Amino acid sequence: MEASENITTARFRLVETGGRTSQDLGLGRIVGQVLVYLYLQPDECSLDVLESDLGLSKASVSVAARQLETLGLVNRVWVKGERKKYYRSADNIASALQKGLLSIVRQKVDNFGEELDSSMELLEGVTLQEKNRELEFLKQRVGRASNLQKRLNKVLGNPLVRLLTKN
Repeated sequence: MEASENITTARFRLVETGGRTSQDLGLGRIVGQVLVYLYLQPDECSLDVLESDLGLSKASVSVAARQLETLGLVNRVWVKGERKKYYRSADNIASALQKGLLSIVRQKVDNFGEELDSSMELLEGVTLQEKNRELEFLKQRVGRASNLQKRLNKVLGNPLVRLLTKN
């Protein structure tokens, strides 16, 4: 294989791995592909280039780029004389990843806590004449999961964790 083929193959494999990893984390495959593609580019890229090189629709690339921008993982770049949107990976990708992933984890833990509270309310509303073994078991498990969720929130809100994710 020639050098240019090796470079293209390596870049493609990394982009695909980024897509699978992102999908495993619940962010969606395209988000990971766009992030890794931009990270591996020396210059900013337009949505047209991302669409063409990744073989994706412009709409899906645009949505992924906006999501990554919201997480602080990519930056929109203004190019003089151009009306197109250009993006590049964040300057400090490690810090941005820490902040972005921590933000996602916090949101997921909060959502899970809300669902646990709602489920416990449903279970507390059940009235039975006799002890129901299934109900008691379920209430116990939901209670334990709720305690775990609260401990996770404390860890995620810990000043040391916040300090580690600062620039």
